[in-house]
Amino acid sequence: MMMLIFIGVAGLAVGTLVVFALRRYLAYLADRRIAAYQQDLMLKHYAEVQNMYNQVRGWRHDYHSHLQVMKAFLTLGQREAHEAYLTKLDADLTGVDTILRTGNVMMDAILNSKISLALAKEIQVNAKATVPETLTISEVDLAVIIGNLLDNAMEANALLPKAERFIRLYIGKHKEMFYISVSNAMGTLPQRQGLQLLSTKKDPDHGFGLKRIDRIVDKNNGFVNRQFEDGIFATEIMLPL
Repeated sequence: MMMLIFIGVAGLAVGTLVVFALRRYLAYLADRRIAAYQQDLMLKHYAEVQNMYNQVRGWRHDYHSHLQVMKAFLTLGQREAHEAYLTKLDADLTGVDTILRTGNVMMDAILNSKISLALAKEIQVNAKATVPETLTISEVDLAVIIGNLLDNAMEANALLPKAERFIRLYIGKHKEMFYISVSNAMGTLPQRQGLQLLSTKKDPDHGFGLKRIDRIVDKNNGFVNRQFEDGIFATEIMLPL
């Protein structure tokens, strides 16, 4: 009888150790995936900032030449040509300046960096965004959602001819909810596993962004709807205000 009790206790102890080791291993894998995901975000953010910096640097490089041209127009008394040149410069500078003004500094930063990168990739972008003064979702969570949505949209467009690339973005208030809509061209029908949408990429870690969006929306008592039809992939997110 004592032997059976000893064996039972020993078995329980071994089982506890196995469970503990398994939990440690799963936590280790989760930490590695999170670290890889954060590194990927940092690299993308670097590329976005570098792209915007290159635009500003290019304009500054030409600044002296622009001044010389305008001085020449003034010296020659060509007022109309001078004004026309200023108009062209203003349009050119608008492309370097903020593309969207949402009313939220964080959203302006991430949206403009992502849109700037999309334009550099020759993706047509149609965007309209306004952000209410008060939000129930944190700015960090919102940045993760927007960043992943636009990253996925750009990656899907990259597989298509330049003439077919586009992203449509709308952010605003809709029926007392905070509404986010992103649609983009997509050549490959996304696969599903039950109700879950699978990434089209072969690397399994690339599906982590979709899961992050779903978890954040669920945490904030929101709703996600994804649809694919006629070569257009659309994501709608509703969050309570």
